Order: sequence, then C-alpha cells, then structure tokens
Amino acid sequence: MTALAANDLKPAGPGASGERLYWLLLILPCVFLGLFYVVPVVNVLVMSVTVPKAGFANYAELASNGAVQRVLITTVRIGAITTAITLALGYAVAYALVQCGPRERQILLAIVLASFWISALIRAFAWVAILQSQGLINNTLIGLGLIDSPLQLVRNELGVMIGMVHYMLPYAILPLYANMSGIDKSLVPAARALGATPFQAFRWVFVPMSLPGLIGAGVIVLIFSLGFYITPAILGGGKTIMVAEYVSVQISETLRWGLAAMLASTLLASVLLLVFWLSRFMDVEAALKK
Repeated sequence: MTALAANDLKPAGPGASGERLYWLLLILPCVFLGLFYVVPVVNVLVMSVTVPKAGFANYAELASNGAVQRVLITTVRIGAITTAITLALGYAVAYALVQCGPRERQILLAIVLASFWISALIRAFAWVAILQSQGLINNTLIGLGLIDSPLQLVRNELGVMIGMVHYMLPYAILPLYANMSGIDKSLVPAARALGATPFQAFRWVFVPMSLPGLIGAGVIVLIFSLGFYITPAILGGGKTIMVAEYVSVQISETLRWGLAAMLASTLLASVLLLVFWLSRFMDVEAALKK
C-alpha cells in the first residue's frame, strides 16, 4: 500500500470534525435567516412592484398621495425627536452610572434592566392610565391648583413620544454605559490639572471619547423608532399615525397590499441608506459593538 493510499484511509482527526462542526454552526443560522427573513423581505419587495399590477404605481404615491406623505413626515418627526430626547436622557443616566459607587450602580442597572421584563403593551396601557384626563398627572396638577382643566397628554404626538422615549431609554443607556466604562478615568482629572474647568474637561475630553457610543445608541434608537408600532397605536389613539400602523391598516382593513409593501420597502431602504450614510463619517460597526 502506498503512502498516499494510507493517508486516504486514515480516519479524520479532532481538527477535521471540529471544522465540520464550525461550518454546520455557520450554515444552519444562514439557512434559517434565508428562509424566514430574506425570502419574506424579497417577497415584500416584489409585491411593491407587482400588486395590484406590475409597475411603479405604488411608489408614485409617495409624490401624489397626501395621506402617505403626512404619515411619513409624522414618522420622521416623531422618530427624530424621540431619538434626540432619548439620547439626552440616556447620556445623563449612563454618565451617572459611570460616576456613582458600585452599590448605587447595581441598583441603577437593576432598574434599567427591569424595564426589559415588562412588555411594550403593558407599558403603553400604563402610560394611558397615567396621562389620561383623569390620570395621575392631571389629577395632581389640578389638586395643586396649577391648572384648571385637564391637559391633553395622550392620543397625540406628545403622548406617543413620552411612551416611546420610556421604551427606548434602555437601548440608549446600555450602549452608552458600555462605551463610557471603557474611557480612562484619569484623563478628565489630567485635563483639570492642566488648567481646564470641569465643563471644559467634560466638553473637550469626555464627550469626544463617548461619541462612538452616542452614534451607536442613536442608530439603534432611531431604527427602532421609525418602525415602532404598539406604543404609537395605543398612545396615538388613531390621531397620530406612524408608518408601521399605516401599513397594518392597509393590510388588514383596506387590503391595499401593494401600497403596504411599498411603504415597508421604503422604510427598509431609508434605514439602510441612513446606516450607509453614517458609515461614511463613523465606523458604525465599531460603534454598535461599544
């Protein structure tokens, strides 16, 4: 028997079986994503140009349909404001987490993580109970004599943004906290020792180093905000409609599947273009890992 034949008959070692297991673990998730994510997305894209008839009539409604334009503008406006407020509050909370002691940090992190255990549906109904005309806030303000009649805090954009900011805060706090935890704590005192005021040390040393975390958190919050459904549907009360709720109405009530597919495709393309645009100025992949 030649040496070559002997090598062919030699059983596969632990390295070969480990490599097969590696490829198996890599291929199975790819097949799952292909079947249950890529195929439905491609189907939506095809429907947007084939239903009710082939062509780009559905996309022409972006320029001619006033209702579609209002929904898109409302979605962008609420998504942008929600992202800005969430980042501002999340930055403050993440900074407090970094600066406080270990015991206080554990308590604050437990409070932040506890919000993940409560569903968005329950939180939305809780905000309706708090913000309604006979809710906690209006009754307190009337009891203190600050207002004479209840404020309209729900079933409008204000109520939608309050609920969305509350839901999105953990998605901003955790990436920002992970980023800030990696900043060398001796840099700010070093800047103070060189003559910088506390604000100058924070502005010119800490903020630039936390920028990757801020970008990563902003991308996550904005993408979630643009496609949010449950909270706007409940707190908006049908008066403030975002694109996800409008898509649901087109599918379940008016049966305009082509228009709904076009809006879903437009939303997907907008998010991809946003990430691509940000990647030209920032390393989005690295920021999302912070």
